[in-house]
Amino acid sequence: MTAPVFPGGLVTATAVDPQPFLLQVEALDAGLRLDSWAREHQAQLLTELDRHGALLLRGFAVHSAEDFGSAARAFSPELLDYLERAAPRTEVADRVFTSTELSEDQWIPFHHEMSYSHNWPSRLYFYCDIPSAVGGTTPVASERAVFPRIPAEIRERFERHGVRYVRNYSPDLDIPWQEVFQTTARAEVEAYCRASNTEFTWTGGDGLQTRSVRQAVAHHPRTGERVWFNHAHLFHISNLPAEAAAYLLEEYGDEGVPRNAFYGDGQPIEDEVVELIRSLYRDASVSVPWQHGDVLVVDNFLATHAREPFTGERRILVAMSDLYVNQDIR
Repeated sequence: MTAPVFPGGLVTATAVDPQPFLLQVEALDAGLRLDSWAREHQAQLLTELDRHGALLLRGFAVHSAEDFGSAARAFSPELLDYLERAAPRTEVADRVFTSTELSEDQWIPFHHEMSYSHNWPSRLYFYCDIPSAVGGTTPVASERAVFPRIPAEIRERFERHGVRYVRNYSPDLDIPWQEVFQTTARAEVEAYCRASNTEFTWTGGDGLQTRSVRQAVAHHPRTGERVWFNHAHLFHISNLPAEAAAYLLEEYGDEGVPRNAFYGDGQPIEDEVVELIRSLYRDASVSVPWQHGDVLVVDNFLATHAREPFTGERRILVAMSDLYVNQDIR
């Protein structure tokens, strides 16, 4: 499916999925700098992002983390820091981070970035510095394909109550709170929690538990569309391998495990409900193998992203922009 042609004749554009979803924009000149071209065509690129949910920009001159940061800033001048982290990352350039540093043999399930938080980035940017030899794609899935397929009774219960997240930060169980909140000062963590309506308890020698209720559904700030927007299926204990989940539940209880998700009224979420959400994202997924220099731009409302297991060296960098401040803090 051919998409609108950008003026100038320097690129081609084709929708990867006929929904349409994931517009692939390819430079015809390998010397064309993405930052300058994207700045010139910013308005049309953002229009196409609203239409397609994700853009794969391929064949442009993007040779370093700094080039990538400059290209991301062509979309939005102010990139975001990464606070209230759910996974370890390393900052390699100004507001440019490594992608989630998780073992290469594991899937990272589909998710909206930071949908467990009280605010989140509206746009994500991924850059392929080194593609893996086998696997390692970053699949994306359209909420326009997924949200209508969630049964009404499930949507209504989640919309009514929201999602309750319980997280326990400890070097023995999960990443420590110092890494998550990017500070060693307890007073700063407490201030952050109070400002975001997050309950907290200091535990053990140097542990922390947080409890918060967040939205299950969000509204796109420009298109007004309702989208499924939460981490319930990712933080739910059933997302872990069965043996690991059983051990953690027996040892720590359902609120003592590293992370867990409940209905907002505190009731357990059924395993089959979150597995249905996972399966809907898998069924709707679109995947394009990475090539060096690729930049993937994702509307964090309209699309979820994941990571396929891989072998060999792989280096994908990430940037974020356009902080959305959630008004649905319960």
